Amino acid sequence: MTTVLLVRHGLTDANTGGTLAGWTPGVHLAEKGRQQVSALAERLGAVPVAGVVSSPLERCQETAAALVVSRDLAITTDERLGECHYGDWQGQPLKVLAKDPLWKVVQAHPSAATFPGGEALRDTQARAVAAVREHNERFGAAATWIAVSHGDVIKAVLADALGLHLDEFQRIVVDPASVSVVSYTTLRPFVLRMNDTGGGVSGLIPPKRRRRGKASSEAVVGGGAGAESS
Repeated sequence: MTTVLLVRHGLTDANTGGTLAGWTPGVHLAEKGRQQVSALAERLGAVPVAGVVSSPLERCQETAAALVVSRDLAITTDERLGECHYGDWQGQPLKVLAKDPLWKVVQAHPSAATFPGGEALRDTQARAVAAVREHNERFGAAATWIAVSHGDVIKAVLADALGLHLDEFQRIVVDPASVSVVSYTTLRPFVLRMNDTGGGVSGLIPPKRRRRGKASSEAVVGGGAGAESS
């Protein structure tokens, strides 16, 4: 049984600014994001880890670096764990993208969505799942390892592990600096945790209701083309 800890990078200014960062260079962890991953590293300190594999994007590399501070491990970079290639959508405000007809496809039928000048979400899932399974083989059946990636990518891997069609992956939430845990066996994957942030209950308190008519971009593609913004 190989166990992977799927870690989403910490909070960035793109997340809070409502921008779809994608593969935009120079998107770093915000101060709160650095605090989040530092706390996460402390939480995971007692977990024996065989390796850490990360998306090449800065926000993930910075998250991975925090996780290996007290470990004698090098970070392996795998582009297959990188964010979806959003093409012409990259760098755009979410409130603008929400008006595009493709937005509804991404929400309701993501397996049919291909971003203009970019990648199909089904291809994002295929490469990410292949990466996880190949690293499982590399680390071995008794290993636990960490994969640092992005919201939509982790959601796609979790959907596969749960036996869900990609069209259902929008039902999954993956917050910044969260941990989701999957154990892979010869029988099937077993999802042990999802979106574990380990904090208090503040995230369960409903937000104040917005005035009617005010545009909202919260019902979106979870960790990528959505309010959480890759």
